[in-house]
Amino acid sequence: MTAKEKIDFIVDWLNRYTDKAGIKGFVIGISGGIDSAVTSTLCAKTGKNIIVLNMPILQPPSQFDRSNEHITWLKEHFTSIEGYTVDLTNTFLQMSKDLPEKIQDQLTMANTRARLRMTTLYAFAGHNGYLVAGTGNKIEDFGVGFFTKYGDGGVDISPIADLTKTEVFELAKELGIVESIQKAKPTDGLWDDDRSDEDQMGATYPELEWAMAYLENSEERELTNREKVVLEIYTKRHNANLHKMEAIPVCKLPR
Repeated sequence: MTAKEKIDFIVDWLNRYTDKAGIKGFVIGISGGIDSAVTSTLCAKTGKNIIVLNMPILQPPSQFDRSNEHITWLKEHFTSIEGYTVDLTNTFLQMSKDLPEKIQDQLTMANTRARLRMTTLYAFAGHNGYLVAGTGNKIEDFGVGFFTKYGDGGVDISPIADLTKTEVFELAKELGIVESIQKAKPTDGLWDDDRSDEDQMGATYPELEWAMAYLENSEERELTNREKVVLEIYTKRHNANLHKMEAIPVCKLPR
């Protein structure tokens, strides 16, 4: 499928799903990254009501500015767009005061940021009777599990979860997403130092896409040293994060 065909298919899918459910709109968190930009634009193309939220928490200015730039772009190109900035910094700092200091390692507090944002998205969605649209792509959601459980993983509908990161960039180009977002390094926006996804995972998205396809196709050939490293990164993260990607285990009693 071409990028345009993928866009049309996803927009039609969103419309069919929401029409059947009687839903009139979507809520999307805007991070300043490519995934949330593409997701919100696809949702906007349905013609339904859209609420987009910029939710900074001690955010690097570049991420905050890109989020606002995209929200402005959406308002210029689509009707029924509501954009809000909900600064959660004070909420996060208060939680930091209330939680025991001994549990406040970097990853725990990064995940806490994501869960505060999820709570905020559902406050808007619940009040308006809208759906929270997820921004996770295929590699994040089903490959390496690069998302926060009950944070950015807490959504109602996932428009781009069957797209690789490469495909997301292709759709962004077709949709005309603002250049600053298309050029920005992918980041989850959960750290003060603006570290990229590649910094955290140790591999690029194209490399992880290769590893996912390699394992799915059961290809057998001599691997380069780098491919071996990437395969190890992918496999380790996939296995460690299966609890995010699989259904919650239920203890079934004998009846």
